[in-house]
Amino acid sequence: MDGADIPKKTNLAAANLQAGFGVRRFGAVNWLGLWTLYLKEVRRFMKVVTQTVVAPVISTLLFLVVFTQAFGASRPAVAGVPFVEFLAPGLIIMAVLTNAFTNSSSSLIIAKVQGSIVDVLMPPLSAAELTVAFVAGAATRGLLVGAITAATSAGFMLAIGAPMQIGALWAILYFAFAAATIFAMLGVIGGVLAEKFDQLAAFSNFIITPLTFLSGTFYSVERLPEPFRTASQYNPVYYLIDGFRSGFTGQAEASLTVGVTMTMALMLIFGFACYWLLRSGYKLKD
Repeated sequence: MDGADIPKKTNLAAANLQAGFGVRRFGAVNWLGLWTLYLKEVRRFMKVVTQTVVAPVISTLLFLVVFTQAFGASRPAVAGVPFVEFLAPGLIIMAVLTNAFTNSSSSLIIAKVQGSIVDVLMPPLSAAELTVAFVAGAATRGLLVGAITAATSAGFMLAIGAPMQIGALWAILYFAFAAATIFAMLGVIGGVLAEKFDQLAAFSNFIITPLTFLSGTFYSVERLPEPFRTASQYNPVYYLIDGFRSGFTGQAEASLTVGVTMTMALMLIFGFACYWLLRSGYKLKD
């Protein structure tokens, strides 16, 4: 090759680059990258489906069997609803939110501990695309576990002569989606902030678990003494469970309007928090 041709080729490459030739353009959204990361998150938990899907379903079904068989016959109706019909929706939505949180938080903390988080940060994905992919992947697991739990619970209830009813399908779908999304976002926040597994466990034990167990899953909040009854009105998980349960029973303890408004606000707030954390690289790029 003639040495005089090298500057010409270099100038041509620079001109082509300036003109836009050879430059990868994704448009406003890198759909391929977003879809690839989403599939990665889904395949991650599907590879161990026995642990991530089957085990939570069995655990929830065991709760339903034990509570109904041990206390169902002696437990009076709750707000006019038979105990088993009151309990089942609460257990289903609990499975949705806990698995959504676990998926996104474990994905990030494992990537940070193993040092593979760079594989996620290096590709041309914006903070918004990273947020959507992580949250969607975690929400998928939560909703999948919830759907299978609902199906198995309906079969059990039918077997004991208390068929599951559907009063408002929109409430079931909306509050299931909201629960999966909100707790998937909380999982992203927890996974980013935690530097090791025990910190993530503390986040789950001292924040997530109290919110879920003190939200009326196994009891009616109206029967709580003060100040616990009033405090429950500020627990967002209470509105998620109550709204989801109302989709089956047709009865709600709290205002559905307040529940929808609060959950939408939380999705916006937590979504922005996830975006900011991923964009800033806080505890990710150190």
